[in-house]
Amino acid sequence: MHAHCRAGRWPAALIAAIVAALPAGAPAQSTDEKAQVCDGCHGDKGIPQQKAWPVIWGQQQGYLYLQLRDFKSGTRKNDIMGPIAQTLERDDMMALAQYFSQKPWPNLQQPRAPADVAARALQAMNAVVCSSCHQSQYQGDGTQPRLAGQWKDYLQQSMLDFRNRSRANNPGMSDLMLSISEDDIAACAAYLAGL
Repeated sequence: MHAHCRAGRWPAALIAAIVAALPAGAPAQSTDEKAQVCDGCHGDKGIPQQKAWPVIWGQQQGYLYLQLRDFKSGTRKNDIMGPIAQTLERDDMMALAQYFSQKPWPNLQQPRAPADVAARALQAMNAVVCSSCHQSQYQGDGTQPRLAGQWKDYLQQSMLDFRNRSRANNPGMSDLMLSISEDDIAACAAYLAGL
């Protein structure tokens, strides 16, 4: 569920290699087999291969399902996830969302934000009331994602993508990210990553 694997960001050869690795002919039958495709980028122990790719182990089930649905419909654009989601039916997406939501959230061992960065982040997050959806500890709930402990790079890019509207599957988030500065966004990402 890569927020920023859009055209122009990833070499065509990499995209082609990942898409070519998708099951051909007889599709994977079990949820475990389908999850192995996800593990290629998101990590078989829950730690993604790249800091620009999100942790999906332990993420909220409803959120995971909605992102897969949005990748399949094209509401959320992504050169890698779009083709992968095209191979999935609704039941597959529901099963994968449940499968990954039941995994333990990995410890990425990211440092806590320095006090001045944390203060700036909290001021910005209070201004846009992030905790009203993502909960007081930023663990998420239902269709709202967990942010606490997510990769800093992924968080920052996701917020910037909402801000510039290149991630269009949640217009409310775009409006919120436009109400704070890019420096605030960087502080928020650093703070949330260290929780």
